[in-house]
Amino acid sequence: MAALCALAQAQAQAQAQAQAEAQAQTATLAPVQVLGHYDNAVGSSDAASEGAVTQRLIANRPALRAGEILEFVPGMIVTQHSGDGKANQYFLRGFNLDHGTDFATFVDGMPINMVSHAHGQGYTDLNFLIPELVRRIDYRKGPYFASNGDFANAGSARLSLVDTLDRGLAEVTLGQNGYRRALIADSTMLGDSGISLLGAFDAQSNDGPWVLPEDLHKLSGVLRLAQTSADTTRSLSLMFYNARWTASDQIPARLVASEGGDGSLDRFGNLEPTGGGRTQRVSLSAAQRTTVAGGEWRANAYAVESRLNLWSNFTYFLDDPVNGDQFEQAEQRRIYGGELSRRFDLSLGGLDHQFTLGAQVRHDRLDPVGLYHSAQRGRLSTTVESEVRQTMGGLYGELGTRWAPWLRSVLGVRADWADFDVTSSIPENTGKANDHLVSPKLALVLGPWSQTEFFLNAGRGFHSNDARGTTSRVAPGDGSPLDPVPGLAASRGAEIGARTEIVPGLQSSLALWELKLDSELVYIGDAGTTEPSGASQRRGIEWNNHWVLDPLGLPGWLIDLDLAASRARFSDEPAGADRIPGAVDRVASFGIGYAPEGGRWFGQFQVRHFGPRDLVEDGSQRSAATTLAYLRAGWRPLPSLSLTVDVFNLFDKKASDIDYFYASRLQGEPAEGVEDRHFHPVEPRTVRLSATYRF
Repeated sequence: MAALCALAQAQAQAQAQAQAEAQAQTATLAPVQVLGHYDNAVGSSDAASEGAVTQRLIANRPALRAGEILEFVPGMIVTQHSGDGKANQYFLRGFNLDHGTDFATFVDGMPINMVSHAHGQGYTDLNFLIPELVRRIDYRKGPYFASNGDFANAGSARLSLVDTLDRGLAEVTLGQNGYRRALIADSTMLGDSGISLLGAFDAQSNDGPWVLPEDLHKLSGVLRLAQTSADTTRSLSLMFYNARWTASDQIPARLVASEGGDGSLDRFGNLEPTGGGRTQRVSLSAAQRTTVAGGEWRANAYAVESRLNLWSNFTYFLDDPVNGDQFEQAEQRRIYGGELSRRFDLSLGGLDHQFTLGAQVRHDRLDPVGLYHSAQRGRLSTTVESEVRQTMGGLYGELGTRWAPWLRSVLGVRADWADFDVTSSIPENTGKANDHLVSPKLALVLGPWSQTEFFLNAGRGFHSNDARGTTSRVAPGDGSPLDPVPGLAASRGAEIGARTEIVPGLQSSLALWELKLDSELVYIGDAGTTEPSGASQRRGIEWNNHWVLDPLGLPGWLIDLDLAASRARFSDEPAGADRIPGAVDRVASFGIGYAPEGGRWFGQFQVRHFGPRDLVEDGSQRSAATTLAYLRAGWRPLPSLSLTVDVFNLFDKKASDIDYFYASRLQGEPAEGVEDRHFHPVEPRTVRLSATYRF
């Protein structure tokens, strides 16, 4: 009781202080320096692998697809193994993240990862995003932060949207292979209310290099109300997205001449002419941030409605020699949720503290989510169909303390719980389950000395498993027995690192990290079952460098160099059979850009490399490395007009976006199929021309 009284008295005293004094106390904990492209200065973060990217850099770097915006996270690789309406494939820290299972992504506080998804757990579809509206990306690696819950084992990215535009924007892009894009965006003040209205509309179409045209049609839009006062910012955003496409999925190397095959199939060919999908998404989200004496309130709420129909065939005629192996994954989903947090800036015992309490809740309703055997997009039979009710909640607390000018700590803890309610077309798999987990977090920051600081981080995290896996007792395909899986699979991670600005204009960070997962159990939507795998261990090193050359008398020049190496192994398997398929062992990215303020010329050269991947547990099958270069050249003949040329895969490399090794069967091949490497090629050299007018 005495402790509670002391805390209440201290809070009252803090709230009674002048706002300027409160701000001064806060500044002693986290001084921030912004260098135009990155907000990664000494004193701005709690880990060497934490940072932020600003709108200026986002605008200057070319991207083939909207989802590649996550490649601004150092060490992240974004690819695609199907049509451009499907969620991307992500790689980071020794993970093949599939479509997002262990990387949490948010847009204005709204979680993008989909739980209990028809195709894959944590499915992260960013195709609805309009990159020109992204104001900032705050990224974190590892499970060290109390505000991050589900899916954040490898890290997280929080994308913030702009409230207003300095000038309206109209852009038209034309490219090879039928690529067309039109974007218009503008904002205005609504009278004297102090409220701004932002509107944007983005329309795209694309056939791609594929023998069977992709026939992608995509529409995205945003309406956003925002208001900023001396102590409060608030926003209300309505977003919509609709897409349909034909997919050329991965194909067997045995048919492709450039891969050593018989040449019966073109590199950009297709074995399933009716594959592809359609999807739509509508969301309404609200956020508010209020500064009060001695702290801050933050709140957000969201509602999302989405639909997906996805048709695929990866094994051709292995399971059904007559109709083929095409399957449809479909879902209709509604999501409701939000977050509320309060930060207290306190002075106790002669020390400055920041204490944050937060609560998060999310409810998903799937009516239904299913897997169906299909042919030419027509359903032949139902493999499994379920109605799912899934509710997840988390409470977290975090205490930051500056113990000395050279030492500060952040101690956190979060408690998560999950309830699963599944009604399945297979009666044995109908049921309810629940799970909970407590996750401590710790960060120590030493320095700065000579513009250099050091970090030690540790924490526990988790990813959720598909709700259907928590109640399944028989396999949908053959009725064989299954054991239900836990709802939450825990992880433990640690990191030691350093950041320095000792060289003028250069922000350099180095991190050594390790992550252990209790289980990599995930629901495999392609089969309708939970794929079992044991515990795993990953460790690696990252070195990130961002150099603004203004101090050297070269204004507008920026050099990026990010290097990462990792090792991923199953913990419970013997040596020689412990490789984790799909895990990337090295990633490198180099970029040099020129974008002076007010300059007439600008450009960017970017190279990304991700190394070979084991495709099977014994390492006997490996993919080749992939190295691609992008180039942008731009000219502003008028202050309001810019012309841009983007060249993707500049050197026209023949490489893979993704590789898998499994058995498939073409008609005339043995009934048991042929084990082979299946790959999805990167797009060949592609040129796009853009004209942008600001009004």
